[in-house]
Formats: sequence, C-alpha cells, structure tokens
Amino acid sequence: MLTDDHRAWGFTSSTGLGFTHHTIVDAHFDACRDAYLGLLGQAGIQPGAHVLDAGCGGGDFLPWLADLVGPEGRVSAVDLAEENAALATERLTRWSPACPVEVRRADLLELPYPDDSFDAVWCANTVQYLGDAELALALREMRRVVRPGGTVAVKDLDAHLITARPIDPYLFADFFRAAGRTPGYAAQLLRTRDLYRHLKAAGLTGVRQQTVLIEHFAPLTPQARAFYAPTCAQLAGQALELGLSEQWRRFVDPDAADHPLDSPDGYISEGNVLAVGTVPGDGTVPGDGTAPR
Repeated sequence: MLTDDHRAWGFTSSTGLGFTHHTIVDAHFDACRDAYLGLLGQAGIQPGAHVLDAGCGGGDFLPWLADLVGPEGRVSAVDLAEENAALATERLTRWSPACPVEVRRADLLELPYPDDSFDAVWCANTVQYLGDAELALALREMRRVVRPGGTVAVKDLDAHLITARPIDPYLFADFFRAAGRTPGYAAQLLRTRDLYRHLKAAGLTGVRQQTVLIEHFAPLTPQARAFYAPTCAQLAGQALELGLSEQWRRFVDPDAADHPLDSPDGYISEGNVLAVGTVPGDGTVPGDGTAPR
C-alpha cells in the first residue's frame, strides 16, 4: 500500500516504497560497488550452489552471484515490483551470466518456492522496507526455502553511520532521530544493527554479523555524487518539513554551486551491515514448538 510515509521518501517504484525505483537503486549500487561486493564475498555462498536473490531490484547483484556459484550453480531472483523483475530479466540477456538465472515477481512474505529449494538466500537493501512483524515473516520464509545447513545472508543500510561534511556532523543523526520516533521507513533504517537478533529469532543458528563504514571523500566520484546529491535533497525536504536545522537548505538543490558535497572538504558516509545465519539441521525453530519441517 502506498502510504504518506513512503510517498515522502521519493524515487518510488510501482510498489509505492521509497527509494525502490531502479534508477536510484542502480545509482546506490554504483556508488558503493566495492563495499557491496566485499560483503557479498563474505556471505558464505559456495560454488555450485542454488541461490535466491530476495529483493533483486533491477538485478545489480545477479551477475556477481552467478560468478560466485559458477557454471555448476543456479540463481533465482524475486522482486516485489513487476517492472524491476522485468528489467532484471531484460538485462540478463546482455550480461550473459555464468550460470542459469531466473527472475520472477514475488513477495518476500510469501515466497513461491517449496521448502528446502535453495542452498542460500542473499537479501540486500530490502528488509529496510519491512516493519518488525513483516521482517520476522520474511526471515521465516527465507529460512523455509533454504535447506538445512544452508545460509541466509541479509545486508542492509545502517543509518546511524550516515554523516556528511563540512556541515553539522549531527545533521543526519538528528534527522533520523526525529523521523524515526514513529514506526516507518526511518525507524527501520535505524534497526539494521539489530539484524543478528532477528535472524536468531527466526531460528537461524551460528549467526554472525559485521558492520562496515563506507566513506566518500571530495572530489566525490561521479557515481557517488549521482546517488548522494539527489538522496540528500529528498532528506532535506523531509527535514525542513520537520522543522529541523536550516543547514538542510544547502542540500535542497542537488546542482547548487555551493553544495556541501562539492566542497574541497566534502565527505559523506553510510554504514552497511551483513548478518548471516545457518538453517538448523532438523528444521525446527527453537522455542516455537513446531515439528521439523
């Protein structure tokens, strides 16, 4: 459902969820490619595996997942937005991935696969759109479709580590504190470093988690500026509506001659969290009283 909260964040796809249009998703991937691929490489995905990309967007991770599993593996992918699934499918014809890849439109809350279909799930920059109850359901679905002994890996943005220079270093922190006081997208971006607890609650074992700081220094690369300048403009509009610091006006126009990110001391950072767990061998969820699946 398209809510006022989601409309406010902009860059929406047909799902109505903010920051899900492929243009902004692609720009974010391009800006943070090295860090993203570094985290993908630590997710424990093995050659020959059948992997599900849960929330694939326009498919940015698909060729890299295909390279990880190799010609003996397979990749399946789902996205809630029909146009994203279609775009990812079209791009595959140009990418020539290293293994078979199938993309379909589907909801993470009701994955269209039988139990134990996959060796691993990779879910990147997607759970930020789910409330706590939805996150619990999505993780149980990921766990259900992964075989015992398989891997569930979730990567997402941690808004606590977003900051910029040369402006008030607490500008973004104050915004997310104000916007995150009520349930919704901002609060969910502040939940990311608790992912390990949610994976444990979903019945995954051996849960491990790491957080990385992604930093961009002036002069920003064209890819970094193409993502962060319009994103900051969206946040600035929200911050000014909330009555926050007038310093946000410096971000309103992405093309402003005195944009903070174009300063000789320009800087912006974000955090990313990777949480990884293993599906237990007997198929039960600790403490929930269920029989083995």
